[in-house]
Amino acid sequence: MHFDSRYFIELLFSRNFLAPAWTAVWFTVASMAIGIVIGTIAGLAATSKSRILHGMVKVFITIFRGTPVLVQIVFWYDGLAELTGNFINLSVVTAGLMALGVNEGAYMTEIVRAGIESVDKGQLEAAHALGLSYRTKMLRVVLPQAVRVAIPPTGNQVISLLKNTSLLFTIAVPEIFATGTNIFSVNFKYFEVLAVVSVWYVGLTLVYGIIQRKLEKRSNRSITGAKPTAKVPTVVPA
Repeated sequence: MHFDSRYFIELLFSRNFLAPAWTAVWFTVASMAIGIVIGTIAGLAATSKSRILHGMVKVFITIFRGTPVLVQIVFWYDGLAELTGNFINLSVVTAGLMALGVNEGAYMTEIVRAGIESVDKGQLEAAHALGLSYRTKMLRVVLPQAVRVAIPPTGNQVISLLKNTSLLFTIAVPEIFATGTNIFSVNFKYFEVLAVVSVWYVGLTLVYGIIQRKLEKRSNRSITGAKPTAKVPTVVPA
């Protein structure tokens, strides 16, 4: 086996992967935003007292966590169009965002649910004793504490989501892996091209890892050093 190190270096520092890398990043950010919105709503539903909502959330999680992301991508792009007789025909960008975003929403639902359930019951009882409405209790007492618990697993999901953008090559989204396949299908330098693709993914995950650590440190400082303001009622365990 001969590894063309010169070609590897030239390709690695070329401009070929700049636009694809940006595509992977903004797909990750946009899909995660969709997933957080869905996960927050579904997570609140999962911790409510409604059995109907519990059942709906359970079905949602079972379907979208139980099927491969690749299958979901193809469904949103091809299957939905066939199912509706081409009445709904999503573009590759919309289909990719829906597939990754909704799938991520299923995982974020469990993260949000776990975060909410981690809040001390005494806090909830004290909030209820103060006469806070459900909305106020969630916004000022529960969710701020749940967010701190959710940050580490959410970071893991971001990294997983970034890597899952490589599956969008199946619907011709010009991301990193799709660009790599286009290159090695012409010059047949599979190992060198795949090595460059891997370096780009590792680099992006390392950059996000730095951001993640800063977010966690900031969250920890807010726990140990934050002072309650007059706008937010101080709630202590009953």
